[in-house]
Parts: sequence; C-alpha cells; structure tokens
Amino acid sequence: MKPLKLKMQAFGSYGEETLIDFEKVNQNLFLITGDTGAGKTTIFDAITFALYGEASGEIRKGEMFRSKYAKPEVRTFVELTFTYQGKDYTVKRNPEYLRPKDRGQGMTMEKANAELIFPDERQPVTKTSEVTK
Repeated sequence: MKPLKLKMQAFGSYGEETLIDFEKVNQNLFLITGDTGAGKTTIFDAITFALYGEASGEIRKGEMFRSKYAKPEVRTFVELTFTYQGKDYTVKRNPEYLRPKDRGQGMTMEKANAELIFPDERQPVTKTSEVTK
C-alpha cells in the first residue's frame, strides 16, 4: 500500500481543509518533521483512522479527532487515496462528533461514517465495519 493523497478537515491539529500530496515529488521515502505540536502525529492518525477507524497510538481516542481549531459548522473528515497492487482506492471516514443542526438551533451528533471507493465499476462500500475489514 502506497499513500497518494491525504485530505483532512477539522481533524486533530488541522482546523481547515489540508491536502498532503505524496505524489507531488517522485520519491518513495518521506520524512515528516516539524516543531512540537505542528501536527506530525495527526498525519499518522489520519492515515490510520481512514484505514482502520482508530488512532495510530493507544493514547488517543476517536472522540479526540475533532479539531478544536475548526469552526463549529466545518465538517470533520479524512480522505485517503492509496495504491494497492497497482490500483488506486479512496477511503473516506469521519468520526462521531457534535455539530450544529442543519435546520434550527442547537447541536446534533454526527455519526461516524466510512466509504471505500474501488478503482473499478463496483459500488462503494459504505458500511463502516465493512470498510474497516
């Protein structure tokens, strides 16, 4: 499995939509570096969350994924496009979190969702447990 693109929004330390394009440069090895608190671990959490629905380490939990830097109306999600056996797949996932209601006032719980998009004509898998498998 080789990551191609990682898109995050309102996830961890990334309050706004952020795209990491692993295809931008032609290389097979990447160094993720930065100051303490810059969001390095969040990148690994986003990849792991997209694939498996959990954090890359045991300390962080799913309810911690919603960014405290995001505006309340901004949706939280990760989207990972990767190559496996020469074919490109995309997995999209969002954690469960509180968000403003679409109509009226107050907050509502956005349920955790996942979607796996295949490189061929197959229908996407949209059941969270099936995407995780």
